[in-house]
Amino acid sequence: MESYITPKHQEACVAAIKQIVSYPSVCHEGENGTPFGQAIQDVLEATLDLCQGLGFHTYIDPKGYYGYAELGNQKEVLAILCHLDVVPEGDRQLWQTDPFDCVEADGCLFGRGTQDDKGPSMMALFATKALIDAGVTFNKRIRFIFGTDEETLWRCMNRYNDVEEQATFGFAPDSSFPLTYAEKGLLQAKLVGKGSDKLSLEIGQAYNVVPARASYQGDKLEALQKELDKLGFEYVVKEDSLTVYGLAQHAKDAPDGINALIRLAKALVVLEPNETLDFLANVVDEDGRALNIFGPVEDEPSGKLSFNAAGLTLTKDKAEIRLDIRIPVLADKEKLVQQLSQKAQEYGLTYQEFDYLAPLYVPLESELVTTLLTVYREKTGDQSPAQSSGGATFARTMDNCVAFGALFPDAVQTEHQENEHIVLADAYRAMDIYAEAIYRLTR
Repeated sequence: MESYITPKHQEACVAAIKQIVSYPSVCHEGENGTPFGQAIQDVLEATLDLCQGLGFHTYIDPKGYYGYAELGNQKEVLAILCHLDVVPEGDRQLWQTDPFDCVEADGCLFGRGTQDDKGPSMMALFATKALIDAGVTFNKRIRFIFGTDEETLWRCMNRYNDVEEQATFGFAPDSSFPLTYAEKGLLQAKLVGKGSDKLSLEIGQAYNVVPARASYQGDKLEALQKELDKLGFEYVVKEDSLTVYGLAQHAKDAPDGINALIRLAKALVVLEPNETLDFLANVVDEDGRALNIFGPVEDEPSGKLSFNAAGLTLTKDKAEIRLDIRIPVLADKEKLVQQLSQKAQEYGLTYQEFDYLAPLYVPLESELVTTLLTVYREKTGDQSPAQSSGGATFARTMDNCVAFGALFPDAVQTEHQENEHIVLADAYRAMDIYAEAIYRLTR
C-alpha cells in the first residue's frame, strides 16, 4: 500500500518532538497569570506557531486554556485531540538523560512526553502535513485540538466544549493500537481524617501515577528498617531519612505497579499505630483493585476495576489520602462510592469526590471504528480486536471519538515513568497509519 510519509516528514516530525519536549510543561496553576503554568503556555504557543508554519490556521483561547490548528472550512469536522501538558519527571537521578532535553539514542527518542502525548501528537500532525504535500484534497475540516490540562482536571476541554463547536467524529492519539472504543469511568477522590502529632508524611505526585517512592523522617528509622527487611521491601537510607522504592505505573495499570506508599504504610503502622496507615496497609493493600473494599468488579466490555492510592498527606492538622479509581463502563459508580465511604468511615476517614469523568463507549460497528480498524489491519497485518482501557483520553470529551495509537501492542509502555521513550521505527509506522486514516476519514 502506498505511503504518504517520506524521510523528510520523518525528520521534521523528530525535530518537532525534540522542540516540544524541551518545554517542562508540568502544571503550575496560576503561574505568571497563566491558567496552568508558564511552560504550558509557552509550549501551546510554540506548537501553534509550528502548525501555522505547516499551513494550518491557528487559534489560541484568550484565557490560554487551549488552542487549535485547522485545515479547511467544511461543516463536518474531524477532530484530533492532543495534549501538551505532562506529568512531573519523577526522580531525575533515575533518568539516563535530562527528561526535558529530548535525546536520540539506540533507535529511540527519550524525554518526558515522547510517549504521552507530545510524540504521538506530532506524529499525527506531520502525517497530515504529508497529505498536504501530496496534494490531497480534504472533504472534511481537520482540527487539531491542543489541550493543556489533561494530566490534572481537564479544565481545558471543559472550556473548549463550553465555547467551541463539537466535532463530527475524531480520535485521540494518546493510547494504543489498534484502537480503544471503551474507556472506564475515572473517579478521583480524597479520604480526609484527623492528623497525627507523631507522624509527618507527604507522599505522591499526580493522582494518575502509582507512587514509586515514599519517604520517612523520624525517630524510628532503625526499627522501620527491620520491619521493611521482614517484609522484603526495597528501601534506601540517606542520613536521617528513609525512602521506600516501588515501581511507577499509570493508574489505569495500578495492579502492574508497586505502590511505595502502601509498602511504607505496612511497615510503619506496626511501629506507629494510626487509622490512616491502617486503612492503607490492611484495607487498600497492594492488589491494585481494592478487593477488600469492593470485592471483584469487572465487566465484559472494559475488564476489571483498578485502584491507585496515589498520595498521602499526614500532618498534625489532617490526614488526606488521594485516590484514582478506574471503573468498568457497566459498573454502578454510586454503589462503589457508597462501599468506599462506609469502609473509610470505619477508619475515621470521610469521602470527598475530587473529579469524575464518565466512561467512553463507541459501538464496534460504527463507521469510525471500522474505518480505523481497517486501516490499522491493512498497514500492519495485525488482526487484533479493538480494545477497552482503564485510561482516560480526551476521546471521551466528545461524542463519536475513540483513542487510536500511537503505542503498538508489542511496545514497552513507559509513559509516566523515568526514561519515557518512543521507538523511532514505531513512530514512523504510526505516522503511516495516521496519514492513511486521516485520508480515509476525510473522504
